[in-house]
Amino acid sequence: MAKIKWGILATGNIAKAFANGVKHSKTGKLIAVGSRTAEGAENFGKAWGITKAKRHASYEALLADPEVQAVYIATPHPGHAEWAIKAAEAGKHVLCEKPMGMNAAEAMAMFEAAHKHGVFMMEAFMYRCHPQIAEAVKLVKSGAIGEVRFIQTAFGFGAPRIETNRMLANNLGGGGILDVGCYPVSLARLMAGAAIGKDFDDPTEVKGSGQLNKNTGTDEWAAATLKFGSGIVAQVSTSVLVNQDNSARIYGSEGWIHLPDPWVPSRDGAATQFFLHKGGKAKKVKVTPEGPLYALEADAVGNAINKKSQQADAPAMTWDDTLGNLRTLDAWRNSIGLVYDLEKPDAPEMKLTVRKAALTQPSPKGRGLLKPEMKYGKITGIEKPVSRLVMGVDNQPTIAYASVMFDDFFERGGNTFDTGHIYMGGNSEKLLGQWVRNRDVRDQVVIIDKGAHTPFCDPASLTQQFNVSMDRLGMDYVDIYMMHRDNEQVPVGEFVDAMHEQAVAGRIKVFGGSNWSFARVQAAIDYAKKNGKQTFGVVSNNFSLARMIEPPWAGCFAASNPEYRQWLIDNKMTLMPWSSQARGFFLDDTSPEFTADPERVRCWFSDDNFERLKRARELAKKYNVRAINIALAYVLCQKFPTFPLIGPRTVMETRTSMPGLNVALTDAEVSWLNLEG
Repeated sequence: MAKIKWGILATGNIAKAFANGVKHSKTGKLIAVGSRTAEGAENFGKAWGITKAKRHASYEALLADPEVQAVYIATPHPGHAEWAIKAAEAGKHVLCEKPMGMNAAEAMAMFEAAHKHGVFMMEAFMYRCHPQIAEAVKLVKSGAIGEVRFIQTAFGFGAPRIETNRMLANNLGGGGILDVGCYPVSLARLMAGAAIGKDFDDPTEVKGSGQLNKNTGTDEWAAATLKFGSGIVAQVSTSVLVNQDNSARIYGSEGWIHLPDPWVPSRDGAATQFFLHKGGKAKKVKVTPEGPLYALEADAVGNAINKKSQQADAPAMTWDDTLGNLRTLDAWRNSIGLVYDLEKPDAPEMKLTVRKAALTQPSPKGRGLLKPEMKYGKITGIEKPVSRLVMGVDNQPTIAYASVMFDDFFERGGNTFDTGHIYMGGNSEKLLGQWVRNRDVRDQVVIIDKGAHTPFCDPASLTQQFNVSMDRLGMDYVDIYMMHRDNEQVPVGEFVDAMHEQAVAGRIKVFGGSNWSFARVQAAIDYAKKNGKQTFGVVSNNFSLARMIEPPWAGCFAASNPEYRQWLIDNKMTLMPWSSQARGFFLDDTSPEFTADPERVRCWFSDDNFERLKRARELAKKYNVRAINIALAYVLCQKFPTFPLIGPRTVMETRTSMPGLNVALTDAEVSWLNLEG
């Protein structure tokens, strides 16, 4: 099979190590290099036998080289996401030096780019490609040390305290956690997973401490305790200013495994060994690799590319494994207060997308490449087209994560965002407002906000919360405002008056109620008409194919019963339903035996809903989509206008929701799905 033609992007020490690996690999050959300077490209090219024509004086030129098939990203950490995404866009396979990104959000965007452009992408943890690790995993899975209970891993070195050096510089992602702390975390997660028969496991609890440099804010040395759902506890440590023993120990009920050199074993390809301690004796486990360490990594990638392996199942580090590792590193950094300047809400970097470009959105009337995935509708009182899917803003913990999620939704054509006064203690409003300012898209987006949640559900609280929400958002108006709950002890006219006052002031375009009965909504409409006030324009109750058995939260109200549906039809009322996909009930893993998500079981499990699930799966085969897409299409294909709220936690969940937009169910299919025909 023809060898993979590699290009290396950047020319530092790690680039040289990988160049040597490719030189000894069986599947690849190095043909090109890209540097920020002509001098850097020339020097690197001469050292590694790259022809003069392939010594590119810019990263862009390397990616434009048609002969290059795969690119190794060797820049400092802050450049990984930008250049990995641009490489994917250029159709190049990608091996990206660890850490994959500065945080889990960046890695999520990188993998989405690889999926979109059909290229292979993997995080470069070369130690995972060495057979020593596979042998240790095998021993753990076989029960050789009994029940695994405790893991210790460390990787640290003592560099000079030079604050402008990459090891400590804030603008270069300095500190130990990202640079080498990622190794002990990844091995702890690997072994914790092996202990329970999985490829890896993610900790349920991360508690860290560390010493931050007083000038740069980066970590000089740090440690963390990871607690796993299985009961396993791991202790991980890292440093850039103190040498550690750089080993790993996995302790079980009947023995323990000691890896004296887990991170850079037999760099030159020589045999290595680790130890199995059991019954008071230490048994040497000898491992002989097929080549030098970085050659093993190059061949792992080369073999995967040649076999056209599934992208997300990259050898050594799958996409899910990398994302879990970075989420753990994010939690570790958060526990010691380490936020890089480039991750802060008003940082210049936050005004651009992860690929360091301005945000773009296709026009609703676009053609060809400009045609959006999204579909649009009209809501009276809103001049802008309103995307049929609405992004729920209630589970994005940081501006970095929110930006990746919102950017992705926006570039798919989504322009409508839903938040609320109580979400994340107000942080969701702050993050959404910051993103809108960073991207300068206020005139292009539809903002939905909510207030007056129980027990503060009264006109005075509504006004007070509305003012607080506007301050958090940093906006002078919202497109749609809804009362989050109803309070039937308050005459409906008092609520209408309070919202009408804000509408007259130009601070609300359209208002309505969430979790209101249709009788109360009708009373509000009647009052508004009688008194010449603006009336309800929207309702936001639960509505999904699955019948809500119990509400997820107290005071919630569904609009799925026949009487409410008929009222919506008769009044042509716009419904913006929450939990429109029944909070995962229609996912592939749902069955009567499912117990992993107690809320899914409590709120949606019933015989009639399982029959709906069965029918959705049957119809999914006809339309070549998933059952959850059929469930979303059911909501979209009602006889009254609907704009379903979706709550994706990842860009993958956003992407996999989109096919529901293109399923045009017939009236007969809608009735059949809901057990009415």
